[in-house]
Amino acid sequence: MGKVNTRRHIGDLLMSRGVISSEQLNTAMKILAEEPDNSNRRIGQILYQEIGLDRHEVMGQIADIYAFDEIFVGKSELSNQLISDLKKIINDLPPEIVDDLAHKKAVPVHKTKTALTIAAADPSDPNLSGTISKLSFKEFEIKYCRYEMVDYILSKVYEQKNEFLDLLEEIDFEEPEIKSDDENVDEEEIDAEINQSMLNSLIEGMLVEGVRQGVSDIHVIPSGPATTDIRFRIDGKLQLWYQQKNVKPEAIAAVVKDKTRNVDRFERDSSQDGFIQRLVDNHNIRYRVSIMPMVGAQFDRKFESIVIRILDDRKVITDLNILGLQKKAKADFVKAIEQPSGIVIITGPTGSGKSTTLVAALYYVLDPTKNVLTVEEPVEYLIKGARQLKISSNMTFDHAIRGILRHDPDIVLVGEMRDLKTAEIAIKMANTGHLTFSTLHTNDAPSAVSRLFKMGVEPFLIANAVNLVMAQRLVRRLCNSCKEQFEPHPETLRGLGFTEEEIESETFYKAVGCEKCNGIGFKGRAAIHEALFFGKDIKRIILESGSDIDEEEIKVQAIKNGMLTLRASGRERIKEGITTIEEIIAITLDD
Repeated sequence: MGKVNTRRHIGDLLMSRGVISSEQLNTAMKILAEEPDNSNRRIGQILYQEIGLDRHEVMGQIADIYAFDEIFVGKSELSNQLISDLKKIINDLPPEIVDDLAHKKAVPVHKTKTALTIAAADPSDPNLSGTISKLSFKEFEIKYCRYEMVDYILSKVYEQKNEFLDLLEEIDFEEPEIKSDDENVDEEEIDAEINQSMLNSLIEGMLVEGVRQGVSDIHVIPSGPATTDIRFRIDGKLQLWYQQKNVKPEAIAAVVKDKTRNVDRFERDSSQDGFIQRLVDNHNIRYRVSIMPMVGAQFDRKFESIVIRILDDRKVITDLNILGLQKKAKADFVKAIEQPSGIVIITGPTGSGKSTTLVAALYYVLDPTKNVLTVEEPVEYLIKGARQLKISSNMTFDHAIRGILRHDPDIVLVGEMRDLKTAEIAIKMANTGHLTFSTLHTNDAPSAVSRLFKMGVEPFLIANAVNLVMAQRLVRRLCNSCKEQFEPHPETLRGLGFTEEEIESETFYKAVGCEKCNGIGFKGRAAIHEALFFGKDIKRIILESGSDIDEEEIKVQAIKNGMLTLRASGRERIKEGITTIEEIIAITLDD
């Protein structure tokens, strides 16, 4: 039976068992049909990753269809003795096999001289048998185990090795001699330091660990004459990961530069941009590297600040349902991007998830019958089915924007409207039958309208071209394992806009901290949105505005139409138990 027929057969069986509807099956099959030929994603993965069904409900039924027994049914924890026994089994097996199984969310749970039993979150994964067959057991059995339980067992018995950091622990760094009058960097001295200290292990370990910990950005910052701090941005907050002492920061910067394409190691007086590519845990990861000269306390030294953005395509959201838009915002957003023409603008500061939203929107409208072009600088994520134009010294952002008009586009993504020229061309495309997507840096949705006006775009063009402006922010999600109910001060809640009825009836939570969230109290992030749809009344306000656009009038009318402000959207997230009062106060302005 072919791959597609097998997937369809499993889908039909799930439908007959009442696990999924025919609509959900058709959606899953459509997603699978659009997957590349080398994709190994199975229908179960599509159902819980893309359509948002309960993982255990789907995988438990698939395991039953394939006649896999379930192990550790109804348990959330195991005894210390059993954990100890599982550790012994793992320690008796080759580390590379255990690593491979762990990455496939599978763990050995029983072993005799001739047989091995594996607990797997997805026992239908065809790659599991290949891994297990490398072991010298005459027979093996795969059992189904809830994903959360597999994760729990792995957290207790499996320590993921980072071979680069293991090497690093063996090194004894000697404090270098610092010459205060040395205006010229001694390249031979730096080379000797790099070789002697094996800084290569530190940087490679840093790149691997950044991916494994779900880091968005890595900061490498000189903090003294012979000290460098490495900070990880996790869930929007910078945390110190490692401090390297007794090594010149110039040596560490040189190692990063040596690994980065398109940068000059010996250039220390101007900013540089480049990229690194690595295979981490069998996935291709791209790192975007930004290097800037900085001033330190030693004015004669040439320090540099390095920021590395981790681009992991596995984190790309291609389904609007997973994006987490609230009901009205989602309805308006879908209505705006289903229009044949017009512009959809996403606003927010750097790191607010604008690119993620745009990519999900593009995947929603992507169609083989349409020519989809993107101009971004730089390109962050590869979008299957779109032509992404490459910016270089020979083709600047301006050239690309102008060239697009002659390239027969249907849908265009303009990374950012950074000036009047770009804004005018984007608005022109929206007014001449093209669906256009772009971003702006403004605090909220109504201020994007006045920003375009102040840039020099005429009000009648704004009113006719814009379908929707959506402002967004990312808030930290409370850790579900340790969040606690509490009663905040009523005045704090009133200040945030809660009604007396809500103060009485709603449940509020605070962050605590546990092992699962590294003591922080938060794990992951969620978005809040302010979606301003351009209906007739909003267009009328803009057209009648004359020489000055009244943001407040637009906002009042939009709220009458059902728009949630960022703060109102935040209140909903608090009521859902997703985040805290402090998080929403910190990132939103008063309504």
